[in-house]
Amino acid sequence: MPHDPGADFRALHKPGDPFILANAWDAGSARMLAGLGARAIATSSAAHAFTLGRHDGGTISRDEALAHAADLVAAVAVPVSGDFENGYGDDPETCAETVRLAAEAGLAGISIEDEDFAANAAYDHDLAVERIRAAASAARSLAGDFVLCARADGVLNGHYGMEEALRRVRAFDAAGADCLYVPLPPGMQSLKNVVRATDKPVNALAAGPFTRFTRADFAAAGIARISLGSALARVTQKVIHDAGQMMFGPGDFTILGMGLPGAEVDKLLG
Repeated sequence: MPHDPGADFRALHKPGDPFILANAWDAGSARMLAGLGARAIATSSAAHAFTLGRHDGGTISRDEALAHAADLVAAVAVPVSGDFENGYGDDPETCAETVRLAAEAGLAGISIEDEDFAANAAYDHDLAVERIRAAASAARSLAGDFVLCARADGVLNGHYGMEEALRRVRAFDAAGADCLYVPLPPGMQSLKNVVRATDKPVNALAAGPFTRFTRADFAAAGIARISLGSALARVTQKVIHDAGQMMFGPGDFTILGMGLPGAEVDKLLG
């Protein structure tokens, strides 16, 4: 029987015992993260966009995202999930087709958010739910397992508050989502409220103010998985930024002596 990465990925989702879903941006970063102990890898729409010299938010096409994800799938032996923005289309059938194509690319799951990039707004509640319902139906029709994460991004983007986010979490759950995600709610108590709103696994984002919490803190809140989003890529960008300021300003190269030895990189790359 063919190996099913979706089943392996689903088994990692244990509320109260979260795994770290490590977002990578190329084959090298994916291999390093897996070599360091990541049990699953994810793409990051923002980090991928940065590698192409673009900003985040609807600048990556579905074909580009699928090809990028396939590169990461080929690079590592752990499950890979795709950060597939809004499913690359407004209508439910496009979201369903994105799920089918993601599975063909070897992905163990994807996340789909409720952001309408063209309108700079959240999708209407009912449309947002129908989009997840169609994606979940497509996921259940696949030959293998597939973990669909439904994102309520309106709090992050300033389009609605926590009351609507929780309403959407409950509706996405009922529509068939396997995992629920409200990126960067106002605080840990709000995150706990997301967990209480569903019996399904909940994803938390280790970014911004939530970086002060530990894995144990997220576990105590009932979180099942912790993703990094573009945070690790932004740390890498800060190193480039700081090195550039030192080199092109006072001509100081000392920061370059702080790099990881080549032998250690080679070892992690396998």
